[in-house]
Amino acid sequence: MLVAVFISNLPEAIAGTTGMKAGGWKRSKIILLWIFIAVVCALASVAGYYLFGNASAEWLSFIQAFAGGAILIVLANSMMPESFEHGGKLAGIFTVLGFFISVCVIVLENS
Repeated sequence: MLVAVFISNLPEAIAGTTGMKAGGWKRSKIILLWIFIAVVCALASVAGYYLFGNASAEWLSFIQAFAGGAILIVLANSMMPESFEHGGKLAGIFTVLGFFISVCVIVLENS
């Protein structure tokens, strides 16, 4: 799951960094921002583990479905239109390919 999340977030991070550089941000400020985001995410992961570590399978399923829906909303509202604008029809093909790879990683992880 960690590999799938990393792979799915890499293009978004690259796009964000490119946008910040185009907006005139200094390299050091961009790096500090990404370090801050990484630290906050790590702390949120630890908090989530301790808060929901003993949650029932039903609650965990709900939480994962909610998170999956949130990711789909971000993709549909912001990333896909921008990707199509800059990458054309190949953006759709690579979106499906990325989804396929993520599913394969999860299936292999659970086998």
